[in-house]
Amino acid sequence: MIRPAELKLTNEWDKTFPRDERVLHSKVTFVNRYGITLAADMYSPKGADGRLPAIAVCGPFGAVKEQVSGRYAQEMAARGFLTIAFDPSFTGKSGGEPRFMASPDINTEDLQAAVDFLSASDDADPERIGVIGVCGWGGMALNAAAIDTRIKATVASTMYDMTRVNANGYFDAEDSEQARHEKRLALNAQRTADYKNGEYARAGGVPDPEALPEDAPKFMKDYAAYYRTPLGYHPRSVGGNAGWNTTGCISFLNQPILRYTNEIRSAVLIIHGEDAHSFYFGKDAYENMINGNRYAFNKEFMPIPGACHTDLYYRMDVIPFDKMESFFRENLK
Repeated sequence: MIRPAELKLTNEWDKTFPRDERVLHSKVTFVNRYGITLAADMYSPKGADGRLPAIAVCGPFGAVKEQVSGRYAQEMAARGFLTIAFDPSFTGKSGGEPRFMASPDINTEDLQAAVDFLSASDDADPERIGVIGVCGWGGMALNAAAIDTRIKATVASTMYDMTRVNANGYFDAEDSEQARHEKRLALNAQRTADYKNGEYARAGGVPDPEALPEDAPKFMKDYAAYYRTPLGYHPRSVGGNAGWNTTGCISFLNQPILRYTNEIRSAVLIIHGEDAHSFYFGKDAYENMINGNRYAFNKEFMPIPGACHTDLYYRMDVIPFDKMESFFRENLK
């Protein structure tokens, strides 16, 4: 029997969003196949009876479950689903050492471990399990759907392909052998320094809004306005504080995660703001997913007019929860 390591969890409301009184909230843990114990918030609709369709939620990349994923999970629970929002390995309240590391393999495994947990839950229907991934976890959700046949429906919201952005830079502006070589030189020099120093240097998180220059990209200002203000700040988030370890994402440079998404047979909905700097990630992921896929009929791409990347983090008037509810009800039945 695989047993989670003990984590110190409390039941106080420590979220960046208000509590919904239609929903029951509790803390749970589960373990992935690398033996890392993950911490999660479980949300269930009050008065629910029997085994429910269930959804695991994670993201954004560098956030914790008390921010965006919990907001999504609570709202979907209010609509009749059993949900969990969890912290990925090495972050938040979840286990894993050293801290503030990321991995295309382990992070995909985290989602599969969440499916393990829901599949074994007395309150969830193991034949009706879906996942929601936000931002960098949108790509991870697609990667998980490509390998895990227990996932019957997937939503990727305002998604990043973390392997593409690490290897090619934003907007593929660094997509050259020379640019990647320079990144490798810098990251491996940092590995040597970290080993000599006996600790991992941090890359730095999102800056305070007032620290950004006037000509900073709009998406950086949007990130700062969310992660570094009362709107979304949380003391455990990676992006809103000292950031990932500088070498924390090194493996993303040469381990693409979306190689087999055009073989996904289950239903997928990709949601993206049309004004998001990251729009090309969602658009290209959708096009690659349906290319040559005989199961393209159950794949959807939903652009949100006028929405930027972070609007789908917290704006309840922008996140298309009605569409998500109908999508999951249709595909988790």
